[in-house]
Amino acid sequence: MVTLAVVLLAGACTAAAVFAGWVVHVVDDAPTLDQLRPRPQPAVTTVYGSDGSRLGFIAGDVLRVPLDGRGVTATTKRATIAIEDRRFYHHGGIDYVGVARAALQNLVSDRTVQGGSTLTMQLVRNLYLPGSGANRTLERKIREAALADQLDREHTKGWILDHYLDNVPYGTVGGQTAVGIGAAAHVFFDRPAEHLTLPQAALLAGLPQAPTLDNPFLHPRRAKERRAEVLAAMVRSGDLTQAQAARAGRAPLGVRRNDFFGARSEPYVVDYVARELRARYEPAVLRRGGLRVHTTIDPRLQALGRQAIADHLGQPGQPQAALASVDPSDGAIRALVSSTTYGETQFDYAAFAHRQPGSTFKAIDLMDAVRRGVDPDTTYYDSHELGAGWLPTEPTWSVQTDDGVYRGSISLADAIAVSDNTVYAQLGADLGADSVRQTAYDMGVTSHLDAFPAESIGGLRTGVTPLEMADAYATIADGGWRNRVSAIASVELPDGRVDRTAPVRRQEFTDGQAAKVVDALKGVLDHGTAAGMGIGCPAAGKTGTTSSFTDAWFDGFTPTLSTAVWVGYPDETTSMSAVPGYGEVFGATIPAPIWQEYMQSAIGSACDDFPAPQTPFSAVPFDGTYQSAAGAPSVRASRRFSR
Repeated sequence: MVTLAVVLLAGACTAAAVFAGWVVHVVDDAPTLDQLRPRPQPAVTTVYGSDGSRLGFIAGDVLRVPLDGRGVTATTKRATIAIEDRRFYHHGGIDYVGVARAALQNLVSDRTVQGGSTLTMQLVRNLYLPGSGANRTLERKIREAALADQLDREHTKGWILDHYLDNVPYGTVGGQTAVGIGAAAHVFFDRPAEHLTLPQAALLAGLPQAPTLDNPFLHPRRAKERRAEVLAAMVRSGDLTQAQAARAGRAPLGVRRNDFFGARSEPYVVDYVARELRARYEPAVLRRGGLRVHTTIDPRLQALGRQAIADHLGQPGQPQAALASVDPSDGAIRALVSSTTYGETQFDYAAFAHRQPGSTFKAIDLMDAVRRGVDPDTTYYDSHELGAGWLPTEPTWSVQTDDGVYRGSISLADAIAVSDNTVYAQLGADLGADSVRQTAYDMGVTSHLDAFPAESIGGLRTGVTPLEMADAYATIADGGWRNRVSAIASVELPDGRVDRTAPVRRQEFTDGQAAKVVDALKGVLDHGTAAGMGIGCPAAGKTGTTSSFTDAWFDGFTPTLSTAVWVGYPDETTSMSAVPGYGEVFGATIPAPIWQEYMQSAIGSACDDFPAPQTPFSAVPFDGTYQSAAGAPSVRASRRFSR
């Protein structure tokens, strides 16, 4: 027996030595923290208005709001330590006493009832060893412990606890997993972490060990039992009296289903910003999230736009409307408003609805002409019906005025004020469809144009969006400078860097050329198709109506704000020839009053006139095929089409 005991002891010592050697080998072979990069932790991206108010979140399957200890109550921290790692402040990364206690408890129970992992080891598992939670081999546990010991030596206990609370999963609700105390407080209680009560903090502290089994929405009895375990642990740790724990244990769970992370005050804007972010950053950056996006969107202007639309539309049978505002000085999008609700459709008419612009496109014709030295005040065309065959390249195209009135010889400036289709169709033919198309692109139109002759009076195949037209008119307002529109002012990245959006500007026209067009478009509000729709400050604009009354527009601007308003039915074939309360809808019927009401409040005290140009407009001789002399119709035109 002595010999057998000696042999067994020797064998045990040998096995222990071999095991110890293997452990040393595993530790030596394990990577260090310097060799491992923390796994990027996804987080929600927050979108803010220009006034700092939150417009909404952009979130995926993981909801996480890193707090870095800010706003986390002492009660939450004590509850977490009491149930997860009672000796947290008394050991390093490894709690040898806790490991022995857990091993003994598990041996007595003949099953795993306690784990020996410290908060530090759990943090290592979440940040540096993804997947180890599902593959807890002895070798991985040893490596985990070695890294935890190193992490404990490199960081304070406060840092470790804060990062644990920011990165531990608390459970999944509605297909989205709440990671970190910041998200969990909102998901389960619809409140920030700094406002958690003792019963709420205890409930959340108990979730990480079994977030599905203890989910209070799924298993309320189990959750209440787990909360009682946390409260009892806090009593043992000296954080609570028995009476305090008993009182907290009697409290209802108080969980509340909510849509905090899904709620958006400006859902269309948040979607637009998400598209901009996808165009700006790599997919990995967006998957990680955690961005703080400060936009150029002014919530005050959003509210004014909605009110202006509601004051003129919204009765049964009436069409929809959209409004887009751009700052001419830098292309900042100030407002994107649709009369629809996000529940009705997630399609944003203000930013993405491609509709026929009607006569608002004539401002682009005029800008093209002025760029070539054509003076709108002294260049005349004959206003008369253009029958089929007037343009040889388009033998079936005929053009009439909307009101059926033909004014004979008329200047381009006067013709745009009264929106004469026949004059601007002839001007477009003289300029050339390719030239008009290029000018449209230079002004800010981004939709595809085919360079068809009919485009000169708004006959587009794919149409344009209100945002594009607001941008194009902003080019006129800003003295010929074209800006790339953006709704993002700056983006704060998770590492603290800030990406600011620098204006992308290019001068496509001289300020003298732009001033000529501004003067002509002022006539629309003074004595033209939108007479009486002025705002009491220097402004200019253009009405637009399609021949079948499917779309109506008013695009106008001041020196500080360019706004396009579109009205129509979502079905592009539905005519507005019999709208309840209005009858036929023209650009001056609904869009112009909406624009007027909105702009009067939107511009505030910015009532200065357009600045005098630094480069005066210089006219050059222009001899268009369809042009006429002042006071007389074109000989060529009258010879073809006498009326």
